[in-house]
Amino acid sequence: MQTFSLKGDYIQLIQLLKALNWVEHGAMAQMVVQEGMVKYNGEVDLRKRLKVRVGDIVEFDGQKIKIT
Repeated sequence: MQTFSLKGDYIQLIQLLKALNWVEHGAMAQMVVQEGMVKYNGEVDLRKRLKVRVGDIVEFDGQKIKIT
């Protein structure tokens, strides 16, 4: 499992997907979240503006990352 060092209190889920280069652009990030392709702490979450914080785990397309 990879890690992502958070700078600040949180990062929005769609911003995280872009920062990790898991998607090409914001519209694609919104689409994969809306289609239920992203898991947040083991469960599908459809909130695009979800605040991801330290200790959370995000999964997408066979990749998994822990926020540190």
